[in-house]
Amino acid sequence: MESYFERLSSMAKKKVSRSKPPGPEVSRRPDRDRRVRQSERMARILSVLNLIQSRGRYNAKAIAEELEVSERTVFRDLEVLEFSGVPWYFDEHDQCYRVRPDFRFPTLTLTEEEALGQALATTLSKAPGLNVGSGAAPTTRKLAATSPEEIKEILADTAEIMQVFDLKLVDHSKADSTIKTVQSTLLEGKQLTGVYESPYEEAPVKLVIHPYRLCLIKRAWYVIGRLEGDTEAKTLRVARFKTLRMLDQPATVPDDFDLRQHFGNAWAVYRGETSYDIELRFSAEAAPIVTETEWHHTQQVKKHRDGSLTITFTVDGLEEILRWILTWTGQVKIVEPNELRERFVKTLQAGISLNQ
Repeated sequence: MESYFERLSSMAKKKVSRSKPPGPEVSRRPDRDRRVRQSERMARILSVLNLIQSRGRYNAKAIAEELEVSERTVFRDLEVLEFSGVPWYFDEHDQCYRVRPDFRFPTLTLTEEEALGQALATTLSKAPGLNVGSGAAPTTRKLAATSPEEIKEILADTAEIMQVFDLKLVDHSKADSTIKTVQSTLLEGKQLTGVYESPYEEAPVKLVIHPYRLCLIKRAWYVIGRLEGDTEAKTLRVARFKTLRMLDQPATVPDDFDLRQHFGNAWAVYRGETSYDIELRFSAEAAPIVTETEWHHTQQVKKHRDGSLTITFTVDGLEEILRWILTWTGQVKIVEPNELRERFVKTLQAGISLNQ
């Protein structure tokens, strides 16, 4: 018997063979647009399935009105469901579409490791600052409802034995809708506009942005994109937007944009114009703790006989790494560069003066 996925593949091939060769405009459409259209169509087809599986009485006209599409589109979606093996039929008595009561839509068969990964994703997405999407939890519930008993136990037990606690992320509770706006805008390939309040500017500014990426970096969410009128991408903290909305105009996103290249050797978020070779000597007491973490992708560690160690980095800009070094005061010596050492001493002196 032909499998569910084989039927989908066969259906897709038939559709392709009946379609006309794409013209110049169609062939130039970005893959992103194609993926968005495919996702929208799949979501609509699943909505049709949900309606005809419900207790309501949905014929083609009722489905079309509910989903705001044409009846012709409804018939095409029903055809896709039929090719996929969904046993729907037209109930002559109630004059509506039904699905055979014993039918269960094909689901993924998860391994124990995959189930653990899904449950962990659900746990992570509940943590403050990471709870920017609500999809993980319902996905886990649906998988649990259709999975064998051992997989159900893994999905249920993981929620009890794993927790994410006190990540000290930036408070995004008031920026939830802003993050969702960025997500939707990126998926649709549109521009953004909003009012941005930076601590480094005298007053809030209104921006028009061509968004490239949404990233979680060093405890906060950032949107990376090019401001209208600029040539280089900027990094903007999401929580600093006072307002933000999607525009109808398409965004221009370079095909060769690389996030690693954008950040270069920045210590965290903001890339300085000058590159520095940093050499730090940590005490024997601090050595075991400081080496527990990979602080930077250029990090190199050299251990010494007395238990101390030297760590080197190549960093673009000094402001961010200076703040990090200050947290190790009394346990670290700045060997290079002199400019960083001078800033470190000056900051310590200012702190002492302020607290005397």
